[in-house]
Amino acid sequence: MAQILVRDIEPETIKRLKDRAKQHKRSLQGEAKSILEEAAQSATWGEAMKRAKKIRESFGDKKFSDSVKLIREDRDR
Repeated sequence: MAQILVRDIEPETIKRLKDRAKQHKRSLQGEAKSILEEAAQSATWGEAMKRAKKIRESFGDKKFSDSVKLIREDRDR
């Protein structure tokens, strides 16, 4: 498995990572690894835009009611 070394991390960042690690019952290294893995699995901007476009296209030419109007009506009850 590959390794990375990150230098010059601000002390406040380390403190916050340690706090997160403690909350998740992990070591500092385990917490950093978890954060990196989650970030690497997140969709890129382009992937997210492609997915959003696909969802929009799945609705076709359907028109939806004005949700602002519905919310106002509900609040006025």
